[in-house]
Amino acid sequence: MPHLLAKLYNVPLETIKEILEKDKLFHASQGMYLENIWQNADDQNEVQFLFRIHDIDETKKLINQLHSDALAQDPNANLPEMTYLK
Repeated sequence: MPHLLAKLYNVPLETIKEILEKDKLFHASQGMYLENIWQNADDQNEVQFLFRIHDIDETKKLINQLHSDALAQDPNANLPEMTYLK
């Protein structure tokens, strides 16, 4: 089963947890299931979260579209770095 590891900076862990909980149904409808969330022990400004995903290509298309939309609204949007794992 493939996974998606997201790394985000300068957003508090609790804020990320709230956002991911709010978006849980949307993520599930897209074949993305949150498995874990971590705060980097060496860098309190870094949060990582891991999704189990159904399909890397489909998830990449979705994330690219969502990130493009976010950047169109705010060119300085703070977006997570994505790593796709097989």
